[in-house]
Amino acid sequence: QVQLVESGGGSVQAGGSLRLSCAASGYSRMRYPMAWFRQPPEKEREWVAHIDGDGIATYADSVKGRFTISRDNAKRTLFLQMDSLKPEDTAIYYCAAASWTPENRNLVVAGYYDYWGQGAQVTVSS
Repeated sequence: QVQLVESGGGSVQAGGSLRLSCAASGYSRMRYPMAWFRQPPEKEREWVAHIDGDGIATYADSVKGRFTISRDNAKRTLFLQMDSLKPEDTAIYYCAAASWTPENRNLVVAGYYDYWGQGAQVTVSS
């Protein structure tokens, strides 16, 4: 049974940094894409970034240059380094993992991911 567990969320002032981790147990498909999504208060879940099995990353425009997604396949862990945080980054952050390789254009769509973590709250105050 695949289980994704996020950690590292918390509260920080604007301009600060946080690092999220997502430990994947039972997930043997570390060569497939993984991603971070977030859901701001009273808004829809939105894609933040994804990374393929070779480590190639793609970012939403809203976080490009501030966030870095990475993965350690040996440790079965996904990371999201978040720098220069803004109040609008406040959200519940979810990690997601695929069990196959969708077309690249579909990796921003939540429905293409098979496994999800429980979410980690990130709160950025001004």
